[in-house]
Amino acid sequence: MKPSDPYAVTDKLDDTLLQVIVTRLETRGKHPIFDGMLRDYLDAMEIDTAKSVLDLGCGTGVAARAIARRPRFAGRVLGIDLSEALARAASKLAEDEGLGDRTEFRAGDSRKLELADGAFDALVAHTLLSHVDDPIVVLKEAARLVRPGGMIGIFDGDYASLTFGHADPVKGQAYDNAVVSGVVTSPRVMRQMPRLVEAADLQLVTTFPYILAEVGKADFWAPAIESFRRLLPKAGVMTDVEANAWAEGLQNDSANGVFFGASNFYGYVIRRP
Repeated sequence: MKPSDPYAVTDKLDDTLLQVIVTRLETRGKHPIFDGMLRDYLDAMEIDTAKSVLDLGCGTGVAARAIARRPRFAGRVLGIDLSEALARAASKLAEDEGLGDRTEFRAGDSRKLELADGAFDALVAHTLLSHVDDPIVVLKEAARLVRPGGMIGIFDGDYASLTFGHADPVKGQAYDNAVVSGVVTSPRVMRQMPRLVEAADLQLVTTFPYILAEVGKADFWAPAIESFRRLLPKAGVMTDVEANAWAEGLQNDSANGVFFGASNFYGYVIRRP
């Protein structure tokens, strides 16, 4: 994991910045568009039939809670995150929602976990792979952890496509490059997934491609911009002055009806043979 990616080194951040990340993950997870993309691949996985599910790189437990609250789901979800602080936050959020009896959260490294082979009926990695620099290792670990015939759901942004409008296209491109460099480790990993699936001896079942674009006014992108304002200086890709200027420019664009922000996202549903 590259040091500039704040999401990949959360336990090294101060409490204030950690709260920025928690707020960002929760706000994004509750947005109807993002929630709909999650439901699409969970439905395709027939997740309700699973008795044991692993949420790999669970963050604040957005995916784990979404699975646990499904009316027809009667199993349990174990969430694992590299950050102990995020695992604690996920546990509290699940308890607050009355889902503590269906969920458990622990700290652990998604590349190598002390869990038995084939221990889970299904596994999800919701916005994890863009934050690791060795996604094939994570995918092979996922393949080890699900039983034969078990399902794996992978969802993330194709952040190489992330872009925001700017009055000066050259300056806008430079800002886009800085944002991508600062907030993700593997911006092209969703484009590599067909090859990674084959390399991990898994079977691709179906895919869900999305373009999340907002023109005129920022809605989904508004909280992301505000969190990036705080994260980008910590990642070392912008100064505080530059990050504030970038964020305020986009906020003004939204207020004036000339905002543009877009990124591709992909969901992959995979089976272990």
